[in-house]
Amino acid sequence: MGDQDAVVGGNRRIDRVLGEGYIHTIGTVPLPELREIREEAEQEEADLSYLRRMLQGRIDILGAELDRRRRSAAGDPDAGSLLASLPQILADAPRPGARGMGRHSSTEASRVSEHRRRVEQLAGDISLSDVAVRTEEELTASLDQLRSAENEVSTVRRKVHEILDACAAEITRRYRDGEADVSALLAEYPPA
Repeated sequence: MGDQDAVVGGNRRIDRVLGEGYIHTIGTVPLPELREIREEAEQEEADLSYLRRMLQGRIDILGAELDRRRRSAAGDPDAGSLLASLPQILADAPRPGARGMGRHSSTEASRVSEHRRRVEQLAGDISLSDVAVRTEEELTASLDQLRSAENEVSTVRRKVHEILDACAAEITRRYRDGEADVSALLAEYPPA
């Protein structure tokens, strides 16, 4: 993933979340600190999910243009145009082999501009506005690079999910075993 790989001793959020000692502290820190660890991991997951969705959108568009060209070259009269197909291409249809993580989060991505620049950099000189004038080789090279980046982001995201699972399990254990007080939680978050 290049600049998203965790750096031992680094100061970025991803460095902390995927740092060696991060998950090992989960069982020993006070509950408020454990919640902070979980919130930091949730924020990183939101950013990674946003980046992944941006990459997937580009992958879908470039893949659709390559497919449209192949169909057109084969004489398919229904090959159509990329522009006309965009609503269908970008619809939130399930991806082949997609498995939901069963998580809901209201956390929004915090580094939107940074992610946009990264995807643009990965796509090289291929802008979505000039896909039709690019060669098949240029599109294929860009598509391969985007797929590789998406795989790397997905791998890191799965590691962050392991941290989130560990936090949830530890918080649940503390409430179940009586180490944390449910009434204190209710007082902290009173009903509206």
